[in-house]
Amino acid sequence: MSKLTVHQIISAHKENQVLNHIDLTLKEGEIGCLLGPSGCGKTTLLMCIAGLQPVQGGEIYLDGQLISSKNFQLATEQRNIGMVFQDYALFPHMTIEKNIAFGIPGLNRKERKQRINQLLDLVGLTGFNTRYPHELSGGQQQRIALARALAPKPDILLLDEPFSGLDVELRELLAHEVRSILKTEGITALMVTHNQNEAFAIADSVGVMKDGKLLQWDTPYNIYHQPAHPFIADFIGQGALIEGTVCDCHQVLTQLGLLKTSLPFGATIGDKVSVLVRPDDIRHNDESDWQLEVTNRAFRGSHFLFTLKLPDGEHVLCMSHSHHDHPVGTKIGIELEMDHAIAFPHQKGDTDESFTKLMENN
Repeated sequence: MSKLTVHQIISAHKENQVLNHIDLTLKEGEIGCLLGPSGCGKTTLLMCIAGLQPVQGGEIYLDGQLISSKNFQLATEQRNIGMVFQDYALFPHMTIEKNIAFGIPGLNRKERKQRINQLLDLVGLTGFNTRYPHELSGGQQQRIALARALAPKPDILLLDEPFSGLDVELRELLAHEVRSILKTEGITALMVTHNQNEAFAIADSVGVMKDGKLLQWDTPYNIYHQPAHPFIADFIGQGALIEGTVCDCHQVLTQLGLLKTSLPFGATIGDKVSVLVRPDDIRHNDESDWQLEVTNRAFRGSHFLFTLKLPDGEHVLCMSHSHHDHPVGTKIGIELEMDHAIAFPHQKGDTDESFTKLMENN
């Protein structure tokens, strides 16, 4: 049985439908993450699960028990759900010990003290009992917020943009640490973020949302390598959509040659499709006879990200070690390293829009 089941959830604000028939499940001890741009409905879904917002359709189950539907709403305090907010929501006038103890009033003094010390050990802040929130760094405050949410041993933990106030390097580091803590405690969790590095660092399953719809719920690997929608291909990682022509149900002809693919959307021979090309699909090789012109480059320290122009004017990306320094306007040798291409139904403007975003990302 799944720990959390979200079935066909609909949520609306006045005339605006915020969530459109959302389905997802989380198993016991699984960590899920919702990715998507601002306004796509990620946080609304979290609020519906927490009981802070009603649903207009569908059902939400926790441990097989109905907690939300159009005609029923279990009170938030009866759901045994923990929450970690992006602003930490720590009480500034309370010590760290009292902040954590706030969520476990039912324990006696000895049990409460043991649980607090256990959690401080777990989050790597042993001995911080008598300090106040303002005496801690942002990362330390986030750990305390996590400890407080874990204190009552919730059935599920919800995290709303928990690392948004931290610098980029600390975000990913803390995401790894939080994953380790949640796995140690055996906690099922669902996090909301717009940062894919955080999502990939912490999650077992990732969902990408757009305009209130959950486009794909899958492993991080499949979300990146086998996106189910052109938006996901563009939103996750870097890449470009180039035009291809269907040769048969397993091959597409592009400016990069004949590529193996699958066409689940019913394309027929001769149809135009859009093919996703990631930077890691193209390998830089100075010895190759296949030469493409560098039209842009971005220095990333350990590597360059080159924008290369194909014969028909389309563009793709290629990553190369930083000691391969090639100026714009020169040509570099490439090799294709693409085991399986991802193709989508072609719509006019796909490749132009992809290239525009590609240049903006560079």
